[in-house]
Amino acid sequence: MSGCCSPSADRGDGTTVVEDAASSRAPDRTGMELLPAGEFLMGSADRLAYPADGEGPVRPIKLSGFWIDKCAVTNAQFARFVDESGYVTEAERFGWSFVFAGLLPDDFPATRAVARAPWWRQVEGADWRHPEGPDSGVDDRHDHPVLHVTWNDARAYANAAAKRLPTEAEWEYAARGGLEGSPFPWGDDLEPSGEHRMNVWQGRFPQENTVDDGWYGTCPADAFEPNGYGLYNMTGNVWEWCADWFSVDFHLRDRRTNPEGVQSGTNKTTRGGSYLCHESYCRRYRVSARNALTPDSSTGNIGFRCVVAAA
Repeated sequence: MSGCCSPSADRGDGTTVVEDAASSRAPDRTGMELLPAGEFLMGSADRLAYPADGEGPVRPIKLSGFWIDKCAVTNAQFARFVDESGYVTEAERFGWSFVFAGLLPDDFPATRAVARAPWWRQVEGADWRHPEGPDSGVDDRHDHPVLHVTWNDARAYANAAAKRLPTEAEWEYAARGGLEGSPFPWGDDLEPSGEHRMNVWQGRFPQENTVDDGWYGTCPADAFEPNGYGLYNMTGNVWEWCADWFSVDFHLRDRRTNPEGVQSGTNKTTRGGSYLCHESYCRRYRVSARNALTPDSSTGNIGFRCVVAAA
């Protein structure tokens, strides 16, 4: 399932989760929005959804209030975390990460490609500081989402900030922006009145991107209009890590108030789709869509945002 959207790393058995000590400091809620406690309808009955993803059935979910980042964590924010903590990401330790081939120079040396998705290339020296390999950088992308972070890296950042990753239910509640039953944070139409509302692939994937939305790779974390809760890019741009282990039938086993998913698994869940999503092969740029990756996976289209309990 995950090969086309973002490839899982082949770095072990996929079950590794790094435990990081939580910060004793109070969380800084600057750049966050407070979402009140409430009930919403989670999931989708979309007939074009992927059955193996386990989006449905639609069911009522109750949540306590929480704060959530308005934007995905940016390169500038992650750099401050690294400067303060000395943290080294897993991509840096392993020495490589997956990069979309279309972002590499035409004369880039041949590297291992993902069998099911050959547009993903294993690139030595690719990491959050060097998104397309050693000769690239983020000096002109301080306001773009940080990339090449694993679930473990995202959790380490959140813990250091006295925050946490959102549950799937919290993420979807936030992404919907107060709307009920709509596939997108702004409503039912992908491009209302011809207006682009998120950063996804246009054209013929993976050969041609017309860049009609203005971006080939990532865009700034606060690009496009926010949803009804004041949150930016909840769909498109980058996939976002959630706290939950991935399960297709989690809705059958989880509670309906503040659900947290199953207690163990092989893959963690990502939400929201990315700049590579295209209806011809991946309609996972919808608020109910789900994707599964091992927690030590890192690619050039995965980021994250954090939450804090309201009380």
